[in-house]
Amino acid sequence: MKILIVGAGKVGYTCTAQLSREGHDITLVDVRPDVLEKAQGAYDVIAVTGNGASLSTLQAAGITDMDVLIAVSNADEVNLLACITAKHLNPHINCIARIRDPEYVAQAYEMRDEFGLYLVVNPERQAAHEIFQLLKLPGSLTRETFAKARMEMIELRVAEGSVLCGKRLSELENAVHTRVLVCAIERHGEVIIPRGDASLMAGDRISVTGSSNNLHQMLVHLGIIRKNIRHVLIAGGGRISYYLASELGRSGMTANIIESDASRCEELADLLPAATVVHGDASSQAFLETEDLTDYDAVVSCTGIDELNIVISMYASMCHVPLTITKLGRGDSSRILDSLPVGPTVCPKDLCTTHIVRYVRAMEHSSGLSALSVHKIASGNAEVLEFVVDENTKHIGEKLKDMPIQKNVLIASISSGRTTEIAHGDMTFHAGDTVVIVAASDHVIGTLNDIFGE
Repeated sequence: MKILIVGAGKVGYTCTAQLSREGHDITLVDVRPDVLEKAQGAYDVIAVTGNGASLSTLQAAGITDMDVLIAVSNADEVNLLACITAKHLNPHINCIARIRDPEYVAQAYEMRDEFGLYLVVNPERQAAHEIFQLLKLPGSLTRETFAKARMEMIELRVAEGSVLCGKRLSELENAVHTRVLVCAIERHGEVIIPRGDASLMAGDRISVTGSSNNLHQMLVHLGIIRKNIRHVLIAGGGRISYYLASELGRSGMTANIIESDASRCEELADLLPAATVVHGDASSQAFLETEDLTDYDAVVSCTGIDELNIVISMYASMCHVPLTITKLGRGDSSRILDSLPVGPTVCPKDLCTTHIVRYVRAMEHSSGLSALSVHKIASGNAEVLEFVVDENTKHIGEKLKDMPIQKNVLIASISSGRTTEIAHGDMTFHAGDTVVIVAASDHVIGTLNDIFGE
């Protein structure tokens, strides 16, 4: 597809990298020539210098020939105006816009036809929802959903002394007393797509899939979940904290928010009557001591400064808070923090990018061109792909154990109708079924037939 991306910041640049790699024709617009030059040096893209909301700039970028517009500049107003102008010039274009201001988000949904919007992405709301989901499955480092939300995939670290240490994957069900599947193992910086005879070691980061209930049972049996999260402390009173406290309130959890700006405290107190808003400095150890962190089930560090978030999470961990979650502005630093007790990390910009790329892939699928969805796991070293089996798919009706599947490729689950099961060797698939594949990222899997080694 032909895609025009307005804004070459972190989100725009990452979208450019991923979509260009997948063979799309990318045109990138930004007012900064140096950023565009960098993108052109790294990827096969067309660069246009200018204001992405300007009619003349969009015309120069070839908007009338584009299939998709992705407006992800730093200004909501520019993104909205770019969509309106693009739709005026090309009525058939699909417009995606990043909108961060809550007032604009509501307006964009209300007037999505006028703005020509097919997808509105709100990074802060996405980050808040991701944090909320991590609070529901404490102990997981990341999570993904697929198979119409019937299955989830979480990432765990195998701790020293865990019952998982030394266990073969074929013994896993007996060890955790429920049916789950290990789809990927990260060990010493390398990813392994395992078979049943693979064994787990202390320090491994493993991606495990199963139903939400089964994953919860696994975490309970491993001793990772000892009690459900009820009382949460949120450091920082920004947009993510607002959205998160709203979700916590609706679910019956309680939220205490620490914010250093007095006027913002008053605003949050009006917006969130069910939450407790405290005026204070979350960077002060003395202040945190007065809050008695041991009273909380979880601490979420959500200030606008990554370094401060890391310090707060480390201090909370030192105070034996059961769960800490750390918000980062730069997701590429999360791997550096692996050895530090900061808990799962959440990067709004990375979530935003992932959501946009998935939407573009879904558009391709509707045209019969690609996977139903694609999820990055194992620090981007592996992918989870969903495919619908059609009449051209090979090996229909054959048992999985008899199929010539490539090395470092795994069939994780098969959905037939409303039933989704973790894959095993005696299963088969048929036309209309949905198959979930896990593959190392060096495998280019464009269709379901690409997993076969023949």
